[in-house]
Amino acid sequence: MNVLAKVLRTSGHDSRWLHVGLLMGRVGFAVTLIWLHGYSKLPALLTRPNQFFDPLGLGPSTSLALAIFAELICAILLALGLLGRWPCVPLVVNFGVIVFVLHEVQVPGDRGELALLYLVAFSMLLLTGPGRYTVPGWLKGRSSV
Repeated sequence: MNVLAKVLRTSGHDSRWLHVGLLMGRVGFAVTLIWLHGYSKLPALLTRPNQFFDPLGLGPSTSLALAIFAELICAILLALGLLGRWPCVPLVVNFGVIVFVLHEVQVPGDRGELALLYLVAFSMLLLTGPGRYTVPGWLKGRSSV
């Protein structure tokens, strides 16, 4: 309880909590995306790639491959804090297409609400970066000890 009280009393100048928050958001959103969406698309790539949405006219197989790249590969990179902000770019594009093209911004009461939350989260991480607590940061700290 003392930790919570201390966090709530600080004026926001303790950057340690900022980086803990970025870590929690980065890992939480990325792992949820991998678990609920990215990993589950892999079998479709092998069995029925032509049955995926084609919102941009790239072809269903290409659209599925790009969605898997964003929702699985980029989400893994983001969770680990690898490559800085770069993994967020395909994620923001992916969820921008889902929100603005597939769901046509009809979010309230629509399935697009989750996509909008992912879009906001990954846009925030694109702007802020992954924070201090990343795998490369951890490895760099270990190598100097």
